[in-house]
Amino acid sequence: MKAAVIHAAGGPEALKIEDRPVPVPQRGELLIRVAAFGLNRSELFTRQGHSPNVLFPRILGIEAVGTVAAAPGGEFAPGQMVATVMGGMGRAFDGSYAEYTCVPAGQVRAVRTDLPWEILGALPEMLQTVWGALFRGLRLQPGERLLIRGGTTSIGLAAAAIARAHGVQVGATSRHSSSEALVRASGADHFFLDDGAVAETVRGAWKGGADKVLELIGTTTLADSLAAVQEPGIVCMAGMVGDRWSFAQFAPMDVIPTGVSLTTYSGGVADFLAMPLQELIDQVADGRLPVAAARVFKLDDIVDAHRLMESNQAGGKIVVVC
Repeated sequence: MKAAVIHAAGGPEALKIEDRPVPVPQRGELLIRVAAFGLNRSELFTRQGHSPNVLFPRILGIEAVGTVAAAPGGEFAPGQMVATVMGGMGRAFDGSYAEYTCVPAGQVRAVRTDLPWEILGALPEMLQTVWGALFRGLRLQPGERLLIRGGTTSIGLAAAAIARAHGVQVGATSRHSSSEALVRASGADHFFLDDGAVAETVRGAWKGGADKVLELIGTTTLADSLAAVQEPGIVCMAGMVGDRWSFAQFAPMDVIPTGVSLTTYSGGVADFLAMPLQELIDQVADGRLPVAAARVFKLDDIVDAHRLMESNQAGGKIVVVC
């Protein structure tokens, strides 16, 4: 099979297209013929060398959609359409940057849809993160005011659509005024031009501030996002687009307002299995949930796909088809 393999940390060019043996699944495992997969920033961080527990060489990729090639335990039927995320993919064992991937059967879900692979490939990890961050991390309720910090990310755009459908008032940020039409089309009621300090503007638009903040940029804007929330609000950090892992200095008493909660969401297999995946896929298919791939690449072009992800210029989810 064809696979994109990384032998040492580095830039996008560290990903090398190679011929590899097709994995042989054991009982309890599933061999998936990969049709498409979305790119995720955790894969970028691993490629850059920020995942010390990941051993190279490795085939990256934490999600995939495709069809069942083999299921020794009989958990799924050959040819069945499936999706999988996380559970060690691309980290503890080889992941989805290949024509085939072998994963534990317990982290796979059957799906039914007529969506093209390039659209379906954008959905599993993105929807799992959005659903978990909004309803587990933020405990979002109808009528609340949600600020999405990083509104043009794939997660941000999907979050706006899902939150709007849930009866939530949505505000979203971007560093570029040209992105206003994009975030409003995805469900945002308010657009905030982000210069790194939007808290005062948000409190002006929403008296007292937002009720909840989905923080997708990370530590570079987290303090300002906390300042944009009114008591007893919640800020959930679920993204790292700002590419900074930690604070240079962090004084909790200075940056966390009284009565405001700070949490995170990273998600995992249990969250993927618990979310209403098929319902959300159906909503995408019938147009109720406006989610689409921003750019589609072939596996041979994985280096260019990673370059685009690293540039933060995609304006949505990047998908690779095999």
